Amino acid sequence: MASTAAPSRDDFAAMLDDMFGGADSFEGRVVLGTVTGIENDLAVIDVGLKSEGRVPLREFAPAPGQKAELKIGDEVEVYVDRVENMHGEAMLSRDRARREAAWDKLEVEFAKTARVEGTIFGRVKGGFTVDLSGAVAFLPGSQVDIRPVRDVTPLMDIPQPFQILKMDRKRGNIVVSRRAVLEETRAEQRSGLIQSLAEGQIIEGVVKNITDYGAFVDLGGIDGLLHVTDLSYKRVQHPSEMINIGDTVKVQIIRINKDTQRISLGMKQLESDPWDGAGVKYPVGAKLSGRVTNITEYGAFVELEPGIEGLVHVSEMSWTKKNVHPGKIVSTSQEVDVVVLEVDAEKRRISLGLKQAQANPWEAFAAAHPIGSTVEGEVKNATEFGLFIGLDNDVDGMVHMSDIAWGVSGEDALNLHRKGETVQAVVLDIDSEKERISLGMKQLERGGPVTAGAGDRIGKNQVVTVTVLEVRDAGLEVQQGDDGATGFIKRTDLGRDRDEQRPERFQVGQKFDAMVTGFDRSKKPTFSIKAMQISEEKQAVAQYGSSDSGASLGDILGEALKARESKK
Repeated sequence: MASTAAPSRDDFAAMLDDMFGGADSFEGRVVLGTVTGIENDLAVIDVGLKSEGRVPLREFAPAPGQKAELKIGDEVEVYVDRVENMHGEAMLSRDRARREAAWDKLEVEFAKTARVEGTIFGRVKGGFTVDLSGAVAFLPGSQVDIRPVRDVTPLMDIPQPFQILKMDRKRGNIVVSRRAVLEETRAEQRSGLIQSLAEGQIIEGVVKNITDYGAFVDLGGIDGLLHVTDLSYKRVQHPSEMINIGDTVKVQIIRINKDTQRISLGMKQLESDPWDGAGVKYPVGAKLSGRVTNITEYGAFVELEPGIEGLVHVSEMSWTKKNVHPGKIVSTSQEVDVVVLEVDAEKRRISLGLKQAQANPWEAFAAAHPIGSTVEGEVKNATEFGLFIGLDNDVDGMVHMSDIAWGVSGEDALNLHRKGETVQAVVLDIDSEKERISLGMKQLERGGPVTAGAGDRIGKNQVVTVTVLEVRDAGLEVQQGDDGATGFIKRTDLGRDRDEQRPERFQVGQKFDAMVTGFDRSKKPTFSIKAMQISEEKQAVAQYGSSDSGASLGDILGEALKARESKK
């Protein structure tokens, strides 16, 4: 039997050429080689080519800085960069082999959207570098954690899971995220934790963050919102008034939305509701003390006790100050006395009155100044129908234009006085409920419609003696008696004849008789000599006979005048 000679290296190379299509086909591939020797810091690897290749031992180290555990005879995967260099040796790389193997594995994991394990080992612009079992990936700074991280040092050189966001093998580009893994894990934890919670449950948590509208409380992996209105029954302007970040608080779960995974919390629900029995504690009409907590355009809120506030409407703030902003009457934190006007415990509302806790200035005025008394005040304002006079206790009284002066029209009477002038008036009427005081100024003048003669009030068609006060072109201003009513005699009423209807024939101080023909709107009498003459003529004719009897009208009147003079 003929013996077969052992194949030489050249024969083996020929066999490889037949199998793989030539040695050049090795380039760019990962192949299995055998360690044939270790020279200083290099490992000699035989991959079946014409020549062996040398690879630095550090590329076989488990991790940077560690020593490679490699011995002769070990089989390792290496990447064939070139079949033969200028020295005739194969160009091999363990790192490149690891990267290629890692890329193959990562592409599979990326397709399944599975997590991969890696280690943060370096910093680059905009983020960090991550070793994914030989493949180097980029970790953007925004993808490190759910919240911004100032110091990443504790996270470096620690194997941890990442999510591949993007892969491009041709460009050697891999982008990963640690944040996506944390969010997914957190969502899983939140879902599990929410399932274990129930509305109405009392639980402890740690204040994680504070905003203007409330605080976020960590319940052990999931946050709940503690709204500012649920901190306390009393008014809270900002959550920091009651809690601080890091505080451990006991809260009650008010609502759970499992779809949005939102939890609403409350602290005041653990306290007794101060509104229970509010109708009994605060009966209508009760006078109480409180503190002003808030001021708005429509009123002021007064705290009667922690958790119970009442509203003093702007209309119930002052007896005398109308249409004034509440901030000009009271100030925040001021202690005030109020009266309960209305209580609605179901709607948690109490209406309060500030002015009701003070004396009604109209009632006080009525007690100090009865009707008929004289008061003095400053003209505050003039309107088309009268004057407003400032009186005691900041109340105003009104003088209607018909009560300003005798013998003057209302419009002219308004022009007799100016704003700021001090005047006197008589109290005519007081209506405390309607907050009205009626005053009269003309009632203080000489010549008002008082009495005629021995205490009798003058009446229409009565003949009285008058004194000329003033001579005008239109007639005479006269006064009945020495201190009686003043009135006016028109030019046409000075006599029956035209010659008698001349005002200039009279003098101031002259006295004569005249008839009261009526009263004007201000109850001021009007007089007439003409009417008196006609009346006397009729009486004379009736008494002494008509002109048909042969007596002249002059004779009849003469007899009548003699009779009247004799009677006087």
